[in-house]
Amino acid sequence: MAATTTRTFDPTSEEILFIPRLVGGQDTVLIVEFLHIATGKLRNVLTVCSRLAVGLRDWLYDPSFMNETEARGLKLMKDWLSEEQLAQYDKHNYFDVTGCHSGKRYRIRHGTGANVYELDDAGRPRAGWCFVPKDYLVAGDVMLAQKIALETDERGTLAVANNFLPR
Repeated sequence: MAATTTRTFDPTSEEILFIPRLVGGQDTVLIVEFLHIATGKLRNVLTVCSRLAVGLRDWLYDPSFMNETEARGLKLMKDWLSEEQLAQYDKHNYFDVTGCHSGKRYRIRHGTGANVYELDDAGRPRAGWCFVPKDYLVAGDVMLAQKIALETDERGTLAVANNFLPR
């Protein structure tokens, strides 16, 4: 009877275990050519994917792009702004409101969080306030909720808000 040999895998070995017939000569040239072709094709695929990813990123984060939900939220907010607030928002991307209890002025910047600033007498940010609705809403809806909250229940709003130092 012929003795059988058992082979073990040695990761430090330079021996090719899985394709022993393709080592050396013409077969090596074919493998190298195949790898060059595969590398080129993979490079082309990665280039296309990279361009698509950049295009998708630019499309998603383009400030001029606005989907229907965002547009409806901003329209509703603008309908609730006074003429002065609307002009201020259109020019600067923020508007000021007056708190109902203290008479303090607050600036609401375009955004969905950490976008409310208490102003000093010179109109400079003195303190920042972060308060948002419980569920996800578009920026226009959040800013409208913040405006209504400060104008109708300033104390209650600031009681649940997080305070931060403005930049």
